[in-house]
Amino acid sequence: MSNNILQVISPVDGKVYIERPYHYDIEIDQALTKAVQAQKEWKYTSLADRKVIMESFVKAFTDESDAISKELSWQMGRPIQYAPGEVRGTEERALGMVDLANNTLKNIQVEEKDGFNRYIRREPLGVVFVVPAWNYPYLIAVNTVVPALLAGNAVVLKHSAQTPLCAERFHEAFEKAGLPEGLFQFLHLTHDATADVVRDNRIDFVAFTGSVSGGHTIQKIASERFIGVGLELGGKDPAYVRADANLDFAIENLLDGAFFNSGQSCCGIERIYVHENHFSSFVDGFVDLTNQYVLGNPLNESITLGPMAKLSGAKWVKSHIDQAISAGAKALIDWRQFKGQELGPQYIPPQVLVNVNHKMDVMMNESFGPILGIMSVKNDEEAIQLMNDSPFGLTASVWTENEDEAVTIANQIETGTCFMNRCDYLDPYLSWVGVKDSGRGCSLSQVGFEQLTRPKSYHLRNRTH
Repeated sequence: MSNNILQVISPVDGKVYIERPYHYDIEIDQALTKAVQAQKEWKYTSLADRKVIMESFVKAFTDESDAISKELSWQMGRPIQYAPGEVRGTEERALGMVDLANNTLKNIQVEEKDGFNRYIRREPLGVVFVVPAWNYPYLIAVNTVVPALLAGNAVVLKHSAQTPLCAERFHEAFEKAGLPEGLFQFLHLTHDATADVVRDNRIDFVAFTGSVSGGHTIQKIASERFIGVGLELGGKDPAYVRADANLDFAIENLLDGAFFNSGQSCCGIERIYVHENHFSSFVDGFVDLTNQYVLGNPLNESITLGPMAKLSGAKWVKSHIDQAISAGAKALIDWRQFKGQELGPQYIPPQVLVNVNHKMDVMMNESFGPILGIMSVKNDEEAIQLMNDSPFGLTASVWTENEDEAVTIANQIETGTCFMNRCDYLDPYLSWVGVKDSGRGCSLSQVGFEQLTRPKSYHLRNRTH
């Protein structure tokens, strides 16, 4: 294989699915020059006109749902019956940001003062460099791409080497929507070339989604310049099932929150704390439903659990299971009953572990796979302490019939989002933000536009007064 060629190894069959040439110095320079030039004109395009193009982009994108869904399954292994959900989610988020743009991007008027007109305008930054992850490749990218363009920026997208077709699909949809040339471009880049783009003076903001180590690297490189960086770096998201929870509802939804996408979600449920009164019943119900998953080729409509996207991820999950069992944990799922494992080492059945503790990797380090640890707790105080005992802080969920109690608990949990009776979901009208090692910055909601714009004050004096 040439070092100049990007190869996508499909988790479906372990073979090369697509190849693309990497972009290097000349192509990078041309792309950034075009982005700067295009943004200078786009900045003065009315918001109404920008919104029309974004809506046309959404239509062009969703029209290709079938093809996009199949490509998604081949690139990262999601079962084909679930793949169209990412297209619908991308539509929801994009149109949500379009809806929010009017009130969010309008001028901020300050208190009236005789003889003066004073206001704050939200100015676009310039060129936004977006570096998303492969696990929800369209959903992660759209969080920044659409609001950045709505705010008057140009966008350069470097997608994950596992899902490069996603960048190309976005480009095709923007072309069909009539977005002026140069405003949205994609580059297939090596790690070194990505670092060079971050260093380039033509880049004004970087939005990165990935690992904690990757976030440290991006932040270190960006610190050589005075530009903003948004980092979404994953999590070890907990759930707490209180004594008053509806168990059947909690089991069904937490199972999906833990194992959907083979557990490869930064906000997926990775650890559950259950009130001791319901621990046995909860675990029994959870195991029963887990055993109903069907592991196999994701292109088969009957499959509900596909392969993990990368072999390294599968090995990581197995290491967490092995380490936990060696330290005293008990595995409740018999993998021998799951067909599909013969398809390859990335076809990992789900696993549920009890007798776990916070000395084990499965309860402290991001697993990013279809495994889950469940612990019994005596009360809210113990649950809160354990939920906060983590280097991560992306989301947490509380399962209860009492909203006041849920808010009281949420106020004490160190996360960017707290759910009640829900998990593993991003609402475009709410801010998406992490604390601790889950990252920095904010996307989605009206607050998400703030990191993609800069305030500019207008202080206008009327000399006739």
